[in-house]
Amino acid sequence: MLARLSSSVIFITGCLLTHFASANTAAPVITPSLSASTATTPALITAPSFAQWRTELRMQALSEGISPLLFEQAFAGLTLDPQVIAADQSQPEFSRPVWEYLEGAVSSWRVARGKALIAEHNTTLQAIAQRYQVKPSILVAIWGMESGFGQNIGSKNVIRSLATLAYEGRRSLFWRGQLLAALHILQEGDISPSGMIGSWAGAMGQTQFMPTTYRQYAVDFDGNGRRDIWQSSADALASAANYLQASNWQQNQPWGWQVKLPGHGFDYALADGEVKYTLAQWQALGVKTPDAPENQRLSQLPATLFLPSGHQGPAYLFFDNFRSILKYNNSTSYALAIGLLSNALEGDYQTPATWPKHDRMLSRQERIELQTQLNQLGFDSGNPDGIIGVNSRQAVRDFQQSKGLTADGYPNEALLKAVRQASNNMQQ
Repeated sequence: MLARLSSSVIFITGCLLTHFASANTAAPVITPSLSASTATTPALITAPSFAQWRTELRMQALSEGISPLLFEQAFAGLTLDPQVIAADQSQPEFSRPVWEYLEGAVSSWRVARGKALIAEHNTTLQAIAQRYQVKPSILVAIWGMESGFGQNIGSKNVIRSLATLAYEGRRSLFWRGQLLAALHILQEGDISPSGMIGSWAGAMGQTQFMPTTYRQYAVDFDGNGRRDIWQSSADALASAANYLQASNWQQNQPWGWQVKLPGHGFDYALADGEVKYTLAQWQALGVKTPDAPENQRLSQLPATLFLPSGHQGPAYLFFDNFRSILKYNNSTSYALAIGLLSNALEGDYQTPATWPKHDRMLSRQERIELQTQLNQLGFDSGNPDGIIGVNSRQAVRDFQQSKGLTADGYPNEALLKAVRQASNNMQQ
């Protein structure tokens, strides 16, 4: 769930990278020569083979209580999966525009199917809502987004995927922890090794839990003695509700609203995702909210302003429940899709305002160029990696303010051209 890549990007398969360090080795270690007078080529400590790595992992697993028989069953005939390495090492070149992602998320099929499932599972969903205080539409939206309502839970052997990532992949310590958690799940008897299937990154079941998340939040809601998020929709939905409740979900509060901003003189720098004002304060600034009866009750709730496509597109106020969804999957596009799909399942879907579809999305290489040139111009965007995060948005906003542009922090083609021009001017 948290580690899988968002469906909002198109993946380009990358090449395999040479493994050079085990989970306990940060980098190749240079061995000094034995004689100061002898000039020799430093020797590199070679990485362990997969068999050696497996033996060391087995010792750790057994020390944590995993039985030798279970370990051998889980690793019987197991080899590295080159498809997993390719997926891990690939870099998204182009991002789908947020409006295309949302159109797919809130498709007519998904809305119709979700409504039908809410009716079909009404008794179970109401029981879950009573216990965990999370409304059915949010849970069914997550169910639909994560696995197409249980139709696509992945087909990869989770142990093989995680072993491959722990041995060959980036963030080997993270993947090793997930692998050990998966072995503990098998040890606890909730699923068999052959039944533990998931995505290439180890996300499992109808709600795509990572193993560590599963161990902490999965529940046996149907009462059969097993936490089965693979085959039991009741267990999967209740587990998602338990996770949201633990992430501070508040019953009877909205996740957010689409709002209208004042047409003149509004400070778009307030839409940085960090500035928190109460609903009443946003309204005092001219932000027009839906005419809802609960406005007065919610007037003191803190909210943040978000512009998913800059000042030319729709604006949203997000409440703390939106942050709870982000803990499930730390992508604003994903969390917005969950909120909008939930609204649609309740028959309250508002088509977003006009999107700036004339804007071309920047490629990954262009995003790296943008970050690099912003750094050179003195606007700190952090490490140029093509990921537009908090630092990069702030750098964009600072650049826009320095040039008298609308400071919405949105990196589009026009902004890149302006940065290029400023960079050329500085070099002349």
